[in-house]
Amino acid sequence: MKKFKKIGVLTSGGDAPGMNAAIRAITRSALDQGVEVVGIIGGYSGLLEENIIPLTSSSVSNIITHGGTILYSDRCLEFKTPEGMAKAVATCKKHNIDAIVAIGGDGTFRGATDLTLHGIPAIGVTGTIDNDITATDYTVGFDTAMNTVLDAVDRLRDTCESHARCDVVEVMGRDCGQIALMTGIASGAIAVCIPELPFDEKAAIEEIKNAKESGKRGMIVVVSEGVYELDENGKKIPYGELLRERIETQTGVETKFARLAHVVRGGSPTLRDRLTATKMGCEAVDLLLEGKSNRVVIEEDGYIKNLDILYALTVDRMYKNKLKDGDLDKFSAEEIKSMEALCEKRRKEIKDLYDMSWEICR
Repeated sequence: MKKFKKIGVLTSGGDAPGMNAAIRAITRSALDQGVEVVGIIGGYSGLLEENIIPLTSSSVSNIITHGGTILYSDRCLEFKTPEGMAKAVATCKKHNIDAIVAIGGDGTFRGATDLTLHGIPAIGVTGTIDNDITATDYTVGFDTAMNTVLDAVDRLRDTCESHARCDVVEVMGRDCGQIALMTGIASGAIAVCIPELPFDEKAAIEEIKNAKESGKRGMIVVVSEGVYELDENGKKIPYGELLRERIETQTGVETKFARLAHVVRGGSPTLRDRLTATKMGCEAVDLLLEGKSNRVVIEEDGYIKNLDILYALTVDRMYKNKLKDGDLDKFSAEEIKSMEALCEKRRKEIKDLYDMSWEICR
């Protein structure tokens, strides 16, 4: 077991509310166990540029209430090259950084496993608003993002009701529709459109017509940003904008379009995100001090656990139909079966919620 004297912590990829809570937990947990902590500014770019600051109990005081990340974030293409990796490892050795805790999504975890392969132990902590990491039930930032969307949609509904309008609201989530699906149900949207499952546009428009005839004034449709159509040149056209026009044309209901975009990322994290981030941060430090590496901290059935990063990345590619030849060669038949079960669990959860949305969203 390696004795760690100093660890580095970084945030990478898209920011998520709760990242600061994780930074705080990692820092204070490590300091409490006699391990020095440094923050790496700007994600993996900070390793290449030696942009490093000391983290103390005082320097992370009160950051738990803030969204974003005090360590800032970046997407570093150079880090993926052999030259970039060599720079990152050299920085760690120069500054006596024994290990890294990386907070982010799947791209962040690929970086963490690359560091491990090059002799720098690393642990991943989930931090992405999309909740799109298949191996975990929950990712830090998801709850705050949903509550931000819910608040915005509730406000839009007020003006829709006043003017007898429909509002098509596009929310973030990349190729994962969980933000749209859950906020659509919680806000009483008349229809929800996500990339994982077919959307019955005709049925949705018919439902809006019926609602109008029955006297309903304000209506909301929630669409995930991952849904699009291709034009004659193969260019992606966001579906929400197209749907707005079709609803207005076919129903006679004045229809507006709202893209919440990066508003969804910001804001003070909710209790759930602060608490989950804190638990995950402490678990990451414990794993390192137990001599473990190349692990990602997850939540499963309400409990904080951990998995091999390569396993987590592979099951994610399996779920997203992005597996390449040879991806499963390193795993046993039992492990592959467990991956398939995780994928099926995620698909069933989403489908059950989606079916329910059609039943109750009126």
